[in-house]
Amino acid sequence: MGIHERTIEIEVVYALPDNQFVRRLNPPVGITARQAVELSGIINLCPEIDLSQNKLGVFGKLVKPDTILRDCDRVEIYRPLAVDPGEARRKRKEDFKATKKNRDTGVDAPRNVPL
Repeated sequence: MGIHERTIEIEVVYALPDNQFVRRLNPPVGITARQAVELSGIINLCPEIDLSQNKLGVFGKLVKPDTILRDCDRVEIYRPLAVDPGEARRKRKEDFKATKKNRDTGVDAPRNVPL
């Protein structure tokens, strides 16, 4: 990097359930999200990261790996979902229905019955 080359200030973050990695960088103007992740070295610390699989975001919004970053951007490396969101909704609905049943009789709880 030349002495007069313009730089930006960014962060690259990756969060695990019990740990998080935050790297502050001053790369040259024109760096992409993917390049920033590679430059951060987080990939070396977390071998489960696969940039062909893990999605990237900037402040909670998905971005393509070739997105050019701006000053003060925070690149986020997202982990894959543990459960499909549709499947999780179905499971919650089933669990809710099961709790509505009367535990003693196994009969559905009455609905819209005036008190």
